[in-house]
Amino acid sequence: MLKTTVEKLLDEALNQRSDLFLIDLLVLDDNQIKVVIDGDNGVSVEDCIFISRAIEHNLDREEQDFSLEVTSAGATAPLEHKRQYKKNLGRVLEVKTISNTFEGKITSADENEIALEWKTREPKPVGKGKITVKKHEKILYSNIVEAKVMIKF
Repeated sequence: MLKTTVEKLLDEALNQRSDLFLIDLLVLDDNQIKVVIDGDNGVSVEDCIFISRAIEHNLDREEQDFSLEVTSAGATAPLEHKRQYKKNLGRVLEVKTISNTFEGKITSADENEIALEWKTREPKPVGKGKITVKKHEKILYSNIVEAKVMIKF
């Protein structure tokens, strides 16, 4: 019952803030509530406080004791939601599929697939040496096993 109530409160809060979206909700047997959110423009501490208050202020601790943790998806966490791909356009991703691993800049993301672009050095078709070649790959979401943003310094 607690999970249903939390889901309802979370839906109401996210409807007020359309820039935020849910990544994960966990309600454990000992009433630990863990909420992971992300946002089209990132997630600030104030965003986490907003979601936390929307849930906590509408639950009665006298009725049922609980603990609540609201966090953002970490910088190194795998991408799980299609909106996360769209918000990371222009960034470098490492995308693992069933058969290959690609690392490239995400150039587009729609409802069905993403497009990656990268440069690689290949042997010249004629003669010695190598040339830089631009590669492209379209990957269906259904073929992605894991995708992470590559953080470069």
